[in-house]
Parts: sequence; C-alpha cells; structure tokens
Amino acid sequence: MDTPVKNSSQREWDRVWVGAHIATMVAGEENEGNPGRGDAGPTALAVRGDRIVWMGASADARSRARAQGAPVEDCRGAWLLPGLIDCHSHLVYGGSRVREFEQRLCGVSYEEISRTGGGIQSTVNATRAADVETLLAAATLRARRLMAEGVTTLEIKSGYGLELGAERRLLEVARELGRRLPLSVRTTYLGLHALPQESANDRAGFVARAGGSWLAALAGEGLVDAVDAFCENIAFSIAETGQFLAAARSLGLPAHVHAGQLSDMGAAELAARFGALSADHLEYLSAPGADALAAAGTVAVLLPGAFYMLRQTTAPPVPLLRKAGVALALATDCNPGTSPCTSLLLAMNMGCTLFGLTPYEALAGVTRNAARALGLQSEIGTLEVGKRADFALYRIERPAELCYNLGANPCVGVVYGGTARA
Repeated sequence: MDTPVKNSSQREWDRVWVGAHIATMVAGEENEGNPGRGDAGPTALAVRGDRIVWMGASADARSRARAQGAPVEDCRGAWLLPGLIDCHSHLVYGGSRVREFEQRLCGVSYEEISRTGGGIQSTVNATRAADVETLLAAATLRARRLMAEGVTTLEIKSGYGLELGAERRLLEVARELGRRLPLSVRTTYLGLHALPQESANDRAGFVARAGGSWLAALAGEGLVDAVDAFCENIAFSIAETGQFLAAARSLGLPAHVHAGQLSDMGAAELAARFGALSADHLEYLSAPGADALAAAGTVAVLLPGAFYMLRQTTAPPVPLLRKAGVALALATDCNPGTSPCTSLLLAMNMGCTLFGLTPYEALAGVTRNAARALGLQSEIGTLEVGKRADFALYRIERPAELCYNLGANPCVGVVYGGTARA
C-alpha cells in the first residue's frame, strides 16, 4: 500500500537536499583538509520555511522525505557550504576612479591623490550628481556578481555623500537592493569617511553634524544597522572618531572602524574600547592593539583587495592576530578607488596568497567570522539546525578549491532563506 502524500502544511520538511558533502563551518568540527566534517558528517539537509530543521545521512533523508512527500534535490556530490558573507563593501557609488588607477601606476601615492582633491572626494562629487535609479542600477550589477559566487549576505556602507541628503540616498538604495534581490543587506552609515570640500574650514562642525543631527535622522528613519568611521592620518583623528562612536553608542548602534590601513594611530584600541563589531584593514597593528581586539571580541576584517590595488608592502600581522586569538574575517572592500572588486572568491585567494591565511581560515573568514563581524552569528554563517537556510553548492573537489582557482566560479546553486535562487 502506497504512503499517502501529505500536503505542504502537513509536511515536516518543505524540501531536502541529499547527496552532498556538507562543510558546516561550525567551529571545532573542522580540519584543514575536510572542513565541517565532510564525508564523516551530514550529507543531507532539510528546510522548513526559511530555517534548517534537520541534518543527517542521505539515506535517512530520502526515506523520511518519501514518507511525507517532501521534494528532494539531489546534489550529486557537490559541496554545500554556508552562504558567503561579504562583511565590508562600499557597493553603492557613482562614477569611476580609473584615472587614479593610472596615476598610482605612474607613481602618485594614494595620500597625494587624496590631498589634491582626488580619492574619496572625486567619488563624492560623482555620487552626489547621480540619481537614485543610476545608483541602483550600478549597485545591482555589482551585487549580482557577488551573488553569482554564493554570497547571500552583503554589508553596504554609505560615506560617498558626506551630506545628509546624499547619505540618505545611498542608504535607501542599499535597503532597496535588499528588497529587490534574494539577498540580505546590512547597512552601515559611514559618517566619517572624508572631509568634504565645503567643510574644509569647518572640520569640527562637520564632525558634529555627521554624528549629531544626521546620524539621529538616518537612524530614526530605520536606515542604519551600524556605523563606521575612517580613523587615519588622512581622514579622522582618534578624538573625532571617538566622538562619533560615542554618539552612535548613545543610540544603541553597533560600530565598525576603518583602522590601521596606513598607520597605527591606536584606532584598533579605540575600536575595542567601544566594543566595535569589527576593526577593518589593520595593516598597521601593534601587539597591544591585537590584545585589545581579542579582549573586546572585535573581529579583524582583512581587505586584501585594497592592499593589492595600493601595492602596499606591509601586510596585516596575521601571526600576531592568531596568537592573540582574534577572529579573522575577509571581505571585498568593493569600492571605486582602492578595491573595485566584485569577487569574494578572489578576495579569499588574495587572503591566502598575500596575507598567509590558510584556506580554512579564508573559508571561516567569509562564513562564520564574517557573520560575527556583522553581529549575525546566531542567524547565519554556519549550517546548523535552527539557523536561516542560506547555503551555496559548489562543484569542487574540496573546499580549499574556492581559494585556489583564479577567475573560476564553481558555484552551481544558491539557496537563500530556504528558497533556491532562479
């Protein structure tokens, strides 16, 4: 006698994926060659709604799915990993900085370009001149490139408006991307990115507005998930950054800090003092700075794209960060000036080849540690029962292959919130 097929409301599972190698990326379940237990662990995963509700052996999954009439997807030996997370991007902007790329190759430094009106200010000018549809169309193209590699969560910073209306427009475009695409978008108000030309003689006033009425307005409109500041000798001081972070804290907003990209000003220690979710770049970092990050639980977000494009020679002190016990994340830093990168897989390769990360560290850096850098570790970043069903399938021999191939994209499927992307 055949088992009656249940309707969807009666099913235990909405869908099950079988025949996979599953890298859960759960800490403690990995080894370098076979992260997430692979063949020794689950080979099937079931989803109900937008949640993972079961993981186990494929034979058990097939039997239980048959009994309840749940649809079965055969992965045919593909590797199944958590959806990738790009935890640091400046994805929404206008214009291009290809001319500066040429200048740098001809020997002009990033600092010189910035001090003569180029750099961030040139993107500010182009961004202010662009309308919403132009910004949205360009950002959608960039986001889709990342999504094609298995990215399911993307952080997007503002910071190219540097006045209230333009900053609002950037954050609104970022929010709209999250509504239009099968993608989770986290917005960051990068209020202190650069001093705009019109505020050259009113630095204190700009800092006060950025962390005062502008921040309050944008947060009040529900556009801000976190804040960020560029704490550097060509940007904002420790005191100015501290003032801004204190304002964000008073509103209950978490923080990120651009720290130690060009010099060690103590920005890492400042980030730790404010309990920042992440300190990003960190090419210049002292042992006390690393210890402070570890004590605060602040994630170090490494950005090899900018290091590569700027042809920097001082890499982040990865051994120091490891020794201190700081969690390491990786991101594209997608931006028009110093990292026009829309490939997280390429960032993973660079993290290994330029910074000396192991492939497993790179994988953790775009999954569980990237989730932690956004404060989302209870929701995404690993494959566990109860977490959101965000995962990607790759036709690869082993997970390290995601860090190995240059220019290849082995992603063969993406599931976001329990639903396969078209």
